[in-house]
Amino acid sequence: MLLAGSGNTAHVFDDFALKLTAFCHVYGITRRGYGESSHPDAGYTEARLAEDLLQVIDWLKLSKPVVVGHSAGGEELTRLGDEHSDRLGGLVYLDAAFDPADLPASSPEYMALFRNLPPGMREHSGPSASDRKSFEAYRDWLERSGRAPVPESELRNQFETKSDGSVGDYKASTPFIHDAIGEGALKRDYSRIRIPVLAFFGMSCSVHPQGDYTCIDHPRHKVEYEPKNAQERSAKEAFDTATVAYVNRWKKNLQNAPGGVRIVDLPGANHYVFLSNEADVLREIRAFLTGLH
Repeated sequence: MLLAGSGNTAHVFDDFALKLTAFCHVYGITRRGYGESSHPDAGYTEARLAEDLLQVIDWLKLSKPVVVGHSAGGEELTRLGDEHSDRLGGLVYLDAAFDPADLPASSPEYMALFRNLPPGMREHSGPSASDRKSFEAYRDWLERSGRAPVPESELRNQFETKSDGSVGDYKASTPFIHDAIGEGALKRDYSRIRIPVLAFFGMSCSVHPQGDYTCIDHPRHKVEYEPKNAQERSAKEAFDTATVAYVNRWKKNLQNAPGGVRIVDLPGANHYVFLSNEADVLREIRAFLTGLH
């Protein structure tokens, strides 16, 4: 079962899921509040979102499925594993094991380090009018600017199509729903997850305080900008050191899961690790599934 992150629908997995079908059966899930799923006014707590997934498992009559979550999908994964390990085969976190109670953007000290970065490291231009003239052009811009190569089918589920075929406004959800899910997220506790866990760490979007509610990936500043002098180099090193400290805490917390945890670091990956590092992720998931039998 593939669960998309915040801002996305299940169509973000359209290309990746086809590769998984070589060795397993795949279902893609769009959570409530996004895409073609219902958009109720309530029900965005961690408990309710996890219950939605459990109802899907019951309706499909799945026996011990492996649930794979990207980004904010780690919220539902953790709650399911905490309360229903006996119903699951395993959990896979796709850059989804950050802690909502320990996020960089909530730290004044971290934000000061971020603001101390030169503009070339913290500011990224958006698409031009020509980049939005078609969905193909928009996807080309995503790749050209170092962002994730999101399938065009996902972009069409995320954005309105104007009468001339150009890319319109974001439509998949609303700021209210995004904020409600964020407010309903709890501190991560993996200590009662009794099934195997596979976790990929790339560059979590939660580290980037400039992200908007659609959570479309930002490029890594290492790739886009090289420090021009000692001052910029020092600012970058301080920011990177602070970021690594957060990620290391998240990893240490995850390793409290008693069912066994495999952590895979993907240096240079962007937040959509299953797109930027598809071959690595497919290889590790296949090995993980093989080990469950």
